[in-house]
Amino acid sequence: MRLIKFIILLLILVLPNLSFGQDIQLYQQFNGRYDYTAIGNTLNQFENNLDQSFCSILESSQATLNLSSDSTIIAAYLYWAGSGIGDENVTLNGVSIDAQTTYNVTGTLRNLAYFSCFADITDFVISEGNTDYLLEDLDISETLTSNIWYCENRTNFAGWSIHVIYEDESLPLNQLSVFQGLEIIDRNVQEKTIVLDNLNVLDNVGAKIGFLAWEGDNALNFGESLSINGNILSNPPLNLSNNAFNGTNTFTNSNTFYNCDLDVYNIQDNISIGDTSATIRLTTGELVNGVMQADLIILNTVVTVFNSQLPDATITIDDYILNCNSREVEINYTVYNVNSTDVLPANTPIAFYTNGVLITQSSTQNELPISASENNTITITLPNSTVENYIFTASVDDDGTNNGIITEINEDNNIDNESLELLTTPPIEILPNHLKCNEGSNSAVFNLIDNFSTSTNISFGLIQFYNNLSDLEAGENEILIPDSYSNITNPQTIYIKVKNSPCYEVYQFDILVENCPPHIPQGFSPNNDTINDWFNIQNLYGFFDNHELKIFNRYGTLIFEGNDDKPWYGLINRGINNHGNLVPVGTYFYILNLNDPNYKPMVGWVYVNY
Repeated sequence: MRLIKFIILLLILVLPNLSFGQDIQLYQQFNGRYDYTAIGNTLNQFENNLDQSFCSILESSQATLNLSSDSTIIAAYLYWAGSGIGDENVTLNGVSIDAQTTYNVTGTLRNLAYFSCFADITDFVISEGNTDYLLEDLDISETLTSNIWYCENRTNFAGWSIHVIYEDESLPLNQLSVFQGLEIIDRNVQEKTIVLDNLNVLDNVGAKIGFLAWEGDNALNFGESLSINGNILSNPPLNLSNNAFNGTNTFTNSNTFYNCDLDVYNIQDNISIGDTSATIRLTTGELVNGVMQADLIILNTVVTVFNSQLPDATITIDDYILNCNSREVEINYTVYNVNSTDVLPANTPIAFYTNGVLITQSSTQNELPISASENNTITITLPNSTVENYIFTASVDDDGTNNGIITEINEDNNIDNESLELLTTPPIEILPNHLKCNEGSNSAVFNLIDNFSTSTNISFGLIQFYNNLSDLEAGENEILIPDSYSNITNPQTIYIKVKNSPCYEVYQFDILVENCPPHIPQGFSPNNDTINDWFNIQNLYGFFDNHELKIFNRYGTLIFEGNDDKPWYGLINRGINNHGNLVPVGTYFYILNLNDPNYKPMVGWVYVNY
């Protein structure tokens, strides 16, 4: 119980001193002949610590964008902020704007909340161009009326800004980085350190850094400082070294940007060539007559602009060709030098991996100017150790050891991955045989399509028939008329390929021809009128080559013996009398021995008439 009480007491003591927010992080980076400007305005009537007569904000405010005619707008970002948890919809020049991202922080003094909203309004600003921008409907009135401490503590504020990134051919090649989030310092949290990563400083001449911050007061300069890499920043007379956040706007040289700061500093003496990061430090607070006095400062955005001339190699796997039962993979890929400020040299190495194992290497063929690209194709044979499902990786500026040889703007965007698989056909599925009656010479006509669809219920897609497996695998000598196919041998195996992306399935069945039971007539008339002149047993002659036919009269006397070469025309060829004579009208009896293991001898009668 004593331990629980101690933990509760500790939480009570610690929690009021915590502040919450979203770390300032890189949002977007631009490489080229780029710079930025910012416009905006406050919605506070006065600085809230100098004039404590108001506890409301203005309904609207405006600012003017006036870019040079040589400038082309590349991006435009709208930020609006204020007291409370957030108003996520505002109106800009009569158009409703919804927040794409909302940041929130909680201060340590009475746990009051503050917010900032963000929206990408590039297309809107390109359409509007140079004009006055009027922001309306940023409403925090409910927050101010429901919690008196915002006004009691004089942290009632609202404001907005548009950051415009533009291109101008007269500019040097720069790297412009936009960082955003929401971080806070006050009397209880008096210091904040922010590391800006992914920078590349090749030349510090003209280097600058800009800040958008909220709630700074000109009258509250207690221990306040803003530094980069240990160097205190100042821009007198607007921004003194001990009062950086004081309601000023460097772009308009204004000191009436109440409780908002939109400031830019030259930092060419505060950053070094070769730097890849910068450390920002904010401080506030000092003891005055034994009482801690401090300003509340909320940092929203940081923008850096450095001269930078470097390539930026990226690669995409555009397409690939996989073949069934093959370890060869054809890869179509493109190397880009798009977000860059210098040429990507020829012979930049490219490495290809499967599941992290180097397979082969290549290189770019040509120098790639800024914004250029190069397409190529490579055929790779996968090693036998490659598993069925694998990750294929293309990596540019890679010497085969996951290391680059070229200094780039961004060293973390050199690879592209594809999930691939070895295509193998499943085992051949053997289907039931298909049997037809012999139509002569052990041959018959088969409808292979019907035979296949009946056995599998597959009647759609690309179905191909072949006489042998090697032709199927090579895609050669396809059976062109499968619905009317005469067998070549008896029996014969038919192979079927069914396209089933990305590979195919193989089926097989045998077609067989057999002699079907003869059809024996019950009479004939051997009168030489060419109609039914002989004992014409259907499916016998030419089919059962070894058959034997015996004819008996009604007394059981054998009167005729025949075979495949000797059909019965009603003549007697057995016995001592009447050889060569026609039998008289009457009923005769036969024994037909087909000499086929599938059939027993057939016995019956036939009537002879004239």
